[in-house]
Amino acid sequence: MDYRRIIPCLDVKAGRLVKGVHFVELKDLGEPADAAKAYSEAGADELVFLDIAATIEGRKTTLDAVRRTVEAIDIPLTVGGGISGTDDIAALLDAGASGVSINTAAVREPGLIDKAAERFGGRHVTVAIDTRSNAEMPSGFEVMVSGGKEPSGIDAVEWAREVERRGAGQLLPTSMDADGTQAGYDLPMTAAISEAVSVPVVASGGAGELEHLYEAIAQAGADAVLVASIAHYGKFTMAQIKEYLRDRGVAVRP
Repeated sequence: MDYRRIIPCLDVKAGRLVKGVHFVELKDLGEPADAAKAYSEAGADELVFLDIAATIEGRKTTLDAVRRTVEAIDIPLTVGGGISGTDDIAALLDAGASGVSINTAAVREPGLIDKAAERFGGRHVTVAIDTRSNAEMPSGFEVMVSGGKEPSGIDAVEWAREVERRGAGQLLPTSMDADGTQAGYDLPMTAAISEAVSVPVVASGGAGELEHLYEAIAQAGADAVLVASIAHYGKFTMAQIKEYLRDRGVAVRP
């Protein structure tokens, strides 16, 4: 059975769970491990842990926070933030992460994707792609780096094709335009990337209603949906999300 996955995202800064809008206006939501444990017990399929300030602050991901989170759950955890080489990836996997997400470092040094896929296997390597609408790009979407603060001049769809060629096992495109708005995923961007690659694509950025999750899967071809605001603030439970999707013919795990 080809299940669609529900993946809560834990944005972490200074070891604390936070959530913002358009990558800013961050609110403190508590201890990441506590939220991770609750999601794991509630039926989330996986979790993503993003140390959102690590790259900007020029440091590595906080390993202690990762270890605490791993110890609290029994589902896969993908970790991103502050990764600049394969030794950083090894440290995160040794800390218990099931995979890593690389973003800015991959844009700065595309060969890192090849090295990571060769050393650890592509299934452990997700490439996150932060995007913003830009009519000057062939696809209409530009890759952003450094926590979404800097334009790269790279077309998002072309970059998605390249990272797949280099061995990435999964893509995580996030719309900066939609992030935190709860107005819905950027369906055109998600669909453009999904259609361009054969590896799994995780829709991210902007979910606010259950129908948004369904649209990302049914209309944009996403293999999984990342959720944050609608889950962190208690708007919908994992059970409600899965029941809604199941009732609309989407295969989800119990």
